Amino acid sequence: MNYDIFKQFDQKWALVTAGTKKDFNTMTISWGGLGTLWSKPCATVYIKPCRYTYKYMNDNDYFTISFFGEDYREDLKILGTKSKRNGDKLSLTKLTPEFLGKAITFKEAECTLVCKKIYYQDLDLKHIPKEIIEHYYTEEAPHRMFVGEVLEIRDK
Repeated sequence: MNYDIFKQFDQKWALVTAGTKKDFNTMTISWGGLGTLWSKPCATVYIKPCRYTYKYMNDNDYFTISFFGEDYREDLKILGTKSKRNGDKLSLTKLTPEFLGKAITFKEAECTLVCKKIYYQDLDLKHIPKEIIEHYYTEEAPHRMFVGEVLEIRDK
């Protein structure tokens, strides 16, 4: 990978996708990280319980993190603001699902991390600075952190 990973998550965004070929969901994320845990290459993402994708992340052992070029910025906006609860948001985009055995990505992705969930934990408000709580958590429960072992990197 030849990316500034901090810009990839924060400024360019990504999609996190979980589920099965018959029933999956994806959403735009701008929080995440890469590193190692238990001597395994890992990716970490954060999802609030109110998001529809939360259920898919909890119920499935595999997920993907997919990065896209600027041509897909509008698609990522749609997938970050619309919910599958209210209809087929994917049909509003030009993205094509690609099934990778137990994981799902999109043919248009520049890079996809295929991950196996190895840990999750809810963020604890007792350990979050007051100004962060006031900015992100006055009306909704805090994010759940999902850590996945990176099993494969698919790069165009």
